[in-house]
Amino acid sequence: MGKKIIIIGGGIIGLSSAYFLSKSGHEVTVIDKSDISSGASFVNAGYLTPSHIVPLAAPGVLMQGLKWMMDSSSPLYIKPRWDLDFLKWSWYFHRSSTKAKVEKAIPVIKEINLLSRELFQDIKTSGDLGDFQLERQGLLMLYQTEAAQEHELAVAKKAEQLGLEVSEVDSSGLERLQPEVKINAQGAIYYECDGHTTPNEFMPKMVAYLQRVGVRFKINEEVRDLTIEGGKITEVQTSRNAYQGDEIVLAAGSWSGRIAKKLGKIVPLQAGKGYSINVSRDTGITLPAILMESKMAVTPMRGFTRFAGTMEFSGINQIIRKERVEAIAKGAQRFYPELEITAEEKSEAKMGLRPVSPDGLPYIGRFKGFSNLILATGHAMMGWSLGPATGKFVQQLIDVVKPDMELTPFAPDRKFN
Repeated sequence: MGKKIIIIGGGIIGLSSAYFLSKSGHEVTVIDKSDISSGASFVNAGYLTPSHIVPLAAPGVLMQGLKWMMDSSSPLYIKPRWDLDFLKWSWYFHRSSTKAKVEKAIPVIKEINLLSRELFQDIKTSGDLGDFQLERQGLLMLYQTEAAQEHELAVAKKAEQLGLEVSEVDSSGLERLQPEVKINAQGAIYYECDGHTTPNEFMPKMVAYLQRVGVRFKINEEVRDLTIEGGKITEVQTSRNAYQGDEIVLAAGSWSGRIAKKLGKIVPLQAGKGYSINVSRDTGITLPAILMESKMAVTPMRGFTRFAGTMEFSGINQIIRKERVEAIAKGAQRFYPELEITAEEKSEAKMGLRPVSPDGLPYIGRFKGFSNLILATGHAMMGWSLGPATGKFVQQLIDVVKPDMELTPFAPDRKFN
């Protein structure tokens, strides 16, 4: 007999969890403080990225962020502020950014990405959502300098050793791959293992499907408190109502840490703000690309090309910094010299807050001390790519079946010092 499941959070992680839990026969309710029409699950690059094997917490990343601290248009911007949670998170990030820890994380990231990529395909094949974009055209890591080339060649070598499809492309090869657009690059590393989607298309179709199969949605309801009795959450109280469930899934993205505090739990988590600009006219771009020196992503989606990027640590807020939007537009033109993003297109830029753990690995698993609570957040820039796999793991944990991979690296209670 199915359980009553309450999922806090209606992003890609929450919806993926609802998808697999409903298929497993559970009664699911999704609670979200928004109307599930915006945020990180809608403005991301839409990548399915087995190639992204190196976690954000890599050697030198934090130091570079500190150097850029006074430049609010930099690719990695850390807003100067006195915030004890952020200072602790920064220390944990520093402790995680070692070569040994990165090497240990690489095969874990590859494995969960490959699993999630196949689950996206399973969802497509099932026909549950109807038609949606899911393409496997790969990803170009475009570079303009030898330094960037050498950096990515080292990553490509690791990826190849792990069995991923990767090759090097020179400037003439780029012309053959992208004949309809001029690219200012020396060459690229081509990860043929990657895929892409259109999040704005996928998310509404997933919501519609879940509603058809009986999943209840409680939107525009903010979680205010949780009642605990005997190590079990017995009630979730929102701004409008109160709900009881057998199992609680906390998948509220960047807000998960705030909610966990209501339980007396500290989850090291920071909101990493990202921006995106949609260009609805024909750009000639048909292959997804990372513009390495501009540190941004480009994705040909259904009906538009998306230019996305930046990582901004400035707390939880909805502020769109014009200088960061401008940096994305300039970064795009640096690689696509004949493309100019208009003032109107820039004015319609969107932002989303990505939940970032200190070591770049998500939190997936049960919390010690609570018999019916599962945490599913902290995916940083891989939230979209890892959504289905995370949802599948949540279902497997609740059904008490062996997960498709070892979840110890994702333990919510893991230590960073």
